[in-house]
Amino acid sequence: MSTARLEASALAVTWIPSEALPSVARLPFDHSLLHYDSPPPDRITDLPALLAADRFRFANELTGWVEVVDGRIATFGAGGGAHMGQTKLRFGPRQLSFAGVSLPELRPAPEVHEDRVRFVQTAGGRTGVPAPRPVPRPPYVQFSAPIAWTTVALTLHADGRVERELIGASAFPRHWLYNERGELVAKSAVMDFTSWMAAAFGTRTPWGSYDDPAVTAAAETALEREL
Repeated sequence: MSTARLEASALAVTWIPSEALPSVARLPFDHSLLHYDSPPPDRITDLPALLAADRFRFANELTGWVEVVDGRIATFGAGGGAHMGQTKLRFGPRQLSFAGVSLPELRPAPEVHEDRVRFVQTAGGRTGVPAPRPVPRPPYVQFSAPIAWTTVALTLHADGRVERELIGASAFPRHWLYNERGELVAKSAVMDFTSWMAAAFGTRTPWGSYDDPAVTAAAETALEREL
């Protein structure tokens, strides 16, 4: 009898690039009241340190493992969760920090087959800073910030193959996907600040009845970025 154990993970990191906002929304950022995020590194070796340094808004970490006996999956399990950052407001030399509001992780039952198991997890939340704005459906005014989220999938195969996917995400801001070695493997390809501000609350989130399908692009190499 042959046995083997396979462990893997998928990590989605969400951040705000400087080119992401329309001109009006840029004002508090351009006047240093809020801040943009520098791009996360191509390889993440210390996620808690990045969080402490305020390098991203939140991260969705999904871990999974399977025990394979004679080529078939015998047992399996999953873990992980959300890593929520803070919003920091600067008033001259003074700074105020507001903890992000994390929503419960959504983790449906795994899809189990003899030769593979697929885990899915949704995580996200909103900033602790209010964002009053009109919206196009009842109650027509929102005071809490819109919700940002990612939905990641992790498929472990009995033959040792691993698939990681960013299958859903809020339309804003940017989301990058990493593997268990901390290597960048994919990026969200589209951002839409206007629709996110108008729609990402209530039922138009995974905690209601809706998830935006994520459009992703493979991560380019460091040489391609340099060129």
